[in-house]
Amino acid sequence: MPQWDAAQYLKFAGERTRPAIDLLQRIELSAPSRIIDLGCGPGNSTEPLRARWPEATIVGLDSSPDMIAAARNSYPQGTWEVGDAASWKADRPFDLVFANAMLHWLPDHARICRHWMEQVAPGGALAVQQPAHYDGAMRREILEVSQHPAWSDRMHAARAAITCEAPPFYYDVLRPLASRVSLWETAYYHILAGPEGVLEWFRGTGLRPFLDALASHEERARFEAMLLEKYSAAYPRRASGEVLFPFRRLFFVAYR
Repeated sequence: MPQWDAAQYLKFAGERTRPAIDLLQRIELSAPSRIIDLGCGPGNSTEPLRARWPEATIVGLDSSPDMIAAARNSYPQGTWEVGDAASWKADRPFDLVFANAMLHWLPDHARICRHWMEQVAPGGALAVQQPAHYDGAMRREILEVSQHPAWSDRMHAARAAITCEAPPFYYDVLRPLASRVSLWETAYYHILAGPEGVLEWFRGTGLRPFLDALASHEERARFEAMLLEKYSAAYPRRASGEVLFPFRRLFFVAYR
């Protein structure tokens, strides 16, 4: 897993939280009493869960101590835990297992989804949102730059860091374990100040394992300069000077 920086991540807090809100609004549970937010980050996805179900006991779990420290700072009365969502096991089942923008950081999605469903109480739900990077410029351009001879041999782990399957994969995995499964995709068009904004966005997420693999500030600056050149072509400025940054996301909710 990359080293996370809560401050960098929160530079686009509103845009990153919007899919979490859209996901929870589609969850058909009236009053879940126990909720866990897997990969809660700095707590931006946990806040709308509290707003919708204020009487619920909500636990936020993240593998990054920096993210959990930021979450505790923003909401000290919350329950926050450092832990690995891939191996996490509930002491007793949760009514809602919620995972916003973190499944793609884990390998073996079939095993993970089955494991998470085992932590859901009867009548509860597993709700997941993740980027749908199937062939988008945002991910494609990073992979191309990572192939440069100056550092390609150090990028194997970074290139394998993100996993994304097509919607039918998740349906086939979850349907035998669920009473019903709902899936959908949404494309968000974020308005950014320029191609530099796209680069800044990815500094907080998908670019981190690539930058972590580089040995020096100079190498990281060179990598980013090459990527910015590609993003400038992929995301042209509109007449306003801004760029439209399309970001496609996959959602699914499986009910027990």
